[in-house]
Amino acid sequence: MSTQVSETTTSSSAPPSGPLITVPGLSSAEPSPSPDTTSMVSPSSSEQPVEPEPAPAPDTSPAAEAEPAPAPAPEPAPAPAQDPNPAPAPAPAPAPAPVQSGTVVVIDPGHNGANNEHPEIIDQLVEAGFGQTKPCNTTGTSTNDGYPEYEFNWNVANYLRPKLEANGITVVMTRDSDDGVGPCVNKRAQIGNDANADVVVSIHGDGEDPSARGYYVMTAEQDPAGAQMAAQSHALAVNVRDGLSGIGLSPSNRLGSAGLWPRNDLAGLNLSVRPTVMIEAGNMRNAGDADLMSSPAGQQQVAQGLANGVLTYLGSG
Repeated sequence: MSTQVSETTTSSSAPPSGPLITVPGLSSAEPSPSPDTTSMVSPSSSEQPVEPEPAPAPDTSPAAEAEPAPAPAPEPAPAPAQDPNPAPAPAPAPAPAPVQSGTVVVIDPGHNGANNEHPEIIDQLVEAGFGQTKPCNTTGTSTNDGYPEYEFNWNVANYLRPKLEANGITVVMTRDSDDGVGPCVNKRAQIGNDANADVVVSIHGDGEDPSARGYYVMTAEQDPAGAQMAAQSHALAVNVRDGLSGIGLSPSNRLGSAGLWPRNDLAGLNLSVRPTVMIEAGNMRNAGDADLMSSPAGQQQVAQGLANGVLTYLGSG
């Protein structure tokens, strides 16, 4: 709050007369009379203007000419002492190691926009690995406001793709639009196998009880391609988990453990013979997760976390 100070101007009928001026050579001097401003009128066109009286001559006595001596200039402040052993500047964060030429990443945006219009396709049972069967696909979940999971998955995939391609990576998508049907979950796994992918990332959003919040990264609990490939999938999951946490997302408070969850019931994991992870980026039925997942800024944040994790994994391989 600012305080205003009122200014009051005081006027009088005539200004006060000035001090007596002593002129050398004269015995006395009288002050010039102050003009009566109330009786002055502007000259008409027929009258000559009144000549103003000349100003009194300045006082040229030695006392008047004397000037005070200038104040001495302040001495400059001493320069700060130099530290003989300065602390080194902090090193910048290391960038991910270069990705090997010919690297292929398969991005699998879960579900599809027209799945709900074609139950005759998506309800068909397909192989899901280890003797299991699953429906070809599902419609996915949505936020309580109706924002669909398939759209979230598609947007994150398309934010992630250029981040990987900028590092010389060949990106293969399991679907090329957001208004189609499928493909079936077994076909999605086969796309990664056929591409001999160095990494497969399947993107999803969860639809759990609203009390659950946060992401988790899933891998196959069984070893569809042996222990060595399972170890690579685990290393990929750890790097993706760290990438998501590193950009400010939190691991699930209820599902999995420390952001990781081995599963034995998901066809996309059971049928893949390449390093593969599936993520649930958050719970779309939780208000906080839903706000993030339905916004472009939140989707870009998820994509950046995935990119950081994938690039770190590939650079360390």
